[in-house]
Amino acid sequence: MVRAIAFVLGLAALGCGGEPRPTPAGLEVVADPEDARVYVDGRFVASARVLAHRAHRLPAGVHQITITAPGYFPHDIETELPPGVSKIEISLRPVPP
Repeated sequence: MVRAIAFVLGLAALGCGGEPRPTPAGLEVVADPEDARVYVDGRFVASARVLAHRAHRLPAGVHQITITAPGYFPHDIETELPPGVSKIEISLRPVPP
């Protein structure tokens, strides 16, 4: 019984392949208008109002970010997010009347 417990604990210590987990990236967005919607890799994440105060965690690497709001032109950004928190500050261009 003791050997079985030691074996299970040993496997847990190894994790998946014994590789350390990469440090995640965090994305903060400060936008005008602040109710702009933020999409990362085609999926809705949150409003810019929320992301101005709480970073969205995601894997570090290249991501496609789209910021939209009614009455404004959408803005697309492809950027590499390093580990840690990155901030995007943007003012969307209004659609002319």
